[in-house]
Amino acid sequence: MRSTHSRRATATGALIAAAALLAVGVQSGTATATPTGTAAQATAGAERGALPKQLSPSQRAELIREADATKATTAKGLGLGAQEKLVVKDVVQDNDGTTHTRYERTFAGLPVLGGDMVVEESKAGNTLDVTKASKVTSTELKSVDLKADIAPAKAESQALGLAKADGSKKTEASQAPRKVVWMAQGKPQLAYETVVGGLQDDGTPNELHVITDAATGAKLFEWQGVEKGVGNTEYSGQVTLGTAPSYTLTDTGRGNHKTYNLNHGTSGTGTLFTNSTDVWGNGQASNAETAGADAHYGAAETWDYYKNVQGRTGIRGDGVGAYSRVHYGNNYVNAFWQDSCFCMTYGDGSGNANPLTALDVAAHEMSHGVTASTANLVYSGESGGLNEATSDIFASAVEFYSNTSADPGDYLIGEKIDINGDGTPLRYMDKPSKDGASKDSWYSGVGNVDVHYSSGVANHFFYLLAEGSGAKVVNGVSYNSPTSDGLPVTGISLAKAEKIWFKALSTKFTSTTNYAAARTGTLAAAADLYGATSAEYKAVGDAWAAVNVGTRDGGGTPEPGGKVFENAASVAIPDGGAAITSSVNVTGVTGNAPSTLKVTVDITHTWRGDLNIDLVGPNGTAYRLKSASISDSADDVKATYTVDASAQVANGTWKLKVQDMYSGDTGKINSFKLTF
Repeated sequence: MRSTHSRRATATGALIAAAALLAVGVQSGTATATPTGTAAQATAGAERGALPKQLSPSQRAELIREADATKATTAKGLGLGAQEKLVVKDVVQDNDGTTHTRYERTFAGLPVLGGDMVVEESKAGNTLDVTKASKVTSTELKSVDLKADIAPAKAESQALGLAKADGSKKTEASQAPRKVVWMAQGKPQLAYETVVGGLQDDGTPNELHVITDAATGAKLFEWQGVEKGVGNTEYSGQVTLGTAPSYTLTDTGRGNHKTYNLNHGTSGTGTLFTNSTDVWGNGQASNAETAGADAHYGAAETWDYYKNVQGRTGIRGDGVGAYSRVHYGNNYVNAFWQDSCFCMTYGDGSGNANPLTALDVAAHEMSHGVTASTANLVYSGESGGLNEATSDIFASAVEFYSNTSADPGDYLIGEKIDINGDGTPLRYMDKPSKDGASKDSWYSGVGNVDVHYSSGVANHFFYLLAEGSGAKVVNGVSYNSPTSDGLPVTGISLAKAEKIWFKALSTKFTSTTNYAAARTGTLAAAADLYGATSAEYKAVGDAWAAVNVGTRDGGGTPEPGGKVFENAASVAIPDGGAAITSSVNVTGVTGNAPSTLKVTVDITHTWRGDLNIDLVGPNGTAYRLKSASISDSADDVKATYTVDASAQVANGTWKLKVQDMYSGDTGKINSFKLTF
């Protein structure tokens, strides 16, 4: 069964074990706006029925039980083969009874990495939509040879060698290699998954996942599970903490969340903070309880945000609290969420003097857990950037929700912890490139950038959606957000933007979602909440176009001054065939082409991941606009690319060259335009 949202996989459907706040080697005319908008504004004009229902843990457990009881019938209805089984991972239900069930998959009893999907059903039980992480068919899956030609020990040896090459310390396989079906890159195949434990080179726990071809022993893929990133608190002032009557940092009102002191250790839980009174810390980093109070408060505010704003009780939605560990290692300048322990961990920073326990850091780390429990965006490539951005987005949302006077809401990440040593934030959402490394807009190679920097595309999108473009002041902080297409974006408020993002995360995204698919998912979420003809829906499209993901649906004219050459003739793209071209003849342009040549492409295609797209200049030089990619899981190509073509003369015949690299999908070039 294939719906319009069915997609091929990009990396893996395996659990993301952990993620951290920052990468290794962190580089170091005004209007006034209201801060964020209220919850009432978020629901005003929204289809209340499409908003998530606040489920109690027992209600959620019952929905999961029901889904589990009927999963065989669901699998049959989806056209899955006899050896394919569904595993219920999560269930989200809307107020109108629409249910979104997230499944993982097995084949012949083996986990299928890249086989996850979300099935949307009406209250009456009718299937409305299916979003798949992989487009591989059951017929293709059925052809997988389940006999391994290499021994598990060879896969383990390969994984250990890769970990050592990365500088891992105390390298060891944390579990024996397991057989899996690797369905994330083209043809499905039998493989081994090995997870390497120990420590990374900087002391961060190591969870390196290595996928090895069970037939040849070749490495197919690897990713790092733990990626580089009344209390008297240091960052939030004096706050009220949820504690146990026995004076321990145990929040009995929030799933019994506990906060522990590792006392500079790197394993275990350490010691639960206890006291003879219910006063914790003194606001100074030199007092060990202070960091504990900050972490405990951050966990509580994050819990309350997800419950009261997004209708989710706890990280997994099951009412169970995670736990926090502070004072990790020595001079450890990072913080991380680890799904395997269901916990947050915080280092004390340089000189053990600046604990990374600020409110937005806590919210960032806990949000990695929410992502792992919902879309499970794999921590690599564009999906990894979306994973990081999701944590930044909800870190800011929690700050605004908390409205703590000592740390009011802003669109800055890590502004309190002074990682750079000069008082500047770690990341900026209004213009991500201000940190010197993050990306403001999408381009074809952004998936090759560290996920902490490729996240800038989604962070920038979200800021534009919430607040709009141009100069403004929010909560005393000045912002000035640009757009890649030079056109303005009108914000719809944080309250509405956060609802759209969470609905997309929990009901539209899968483990393989990339930026193009995130655009599709957030538009679908906006349509569910506000309608496909609403201002909110249009704003989502405009904000994505403003970061070079898709184009605007009318409503704007580019800046004047460029000469435009266009070919609007339709050209069919052969399925899995030879390259075809669409040409324009450029005349009357003096000298060489510009370094900012705009190439506007309009292609209709049932799966854009098939396509290699090049601009070919008059002298034969080819400029790659888009590469075929298993991770490019969306339909159509409607985008404007910027090309440095200054090395050749402008006048002459320019061609858009398109080749469909795989079979099974069809399309055509609708138009091709150059703006000089």
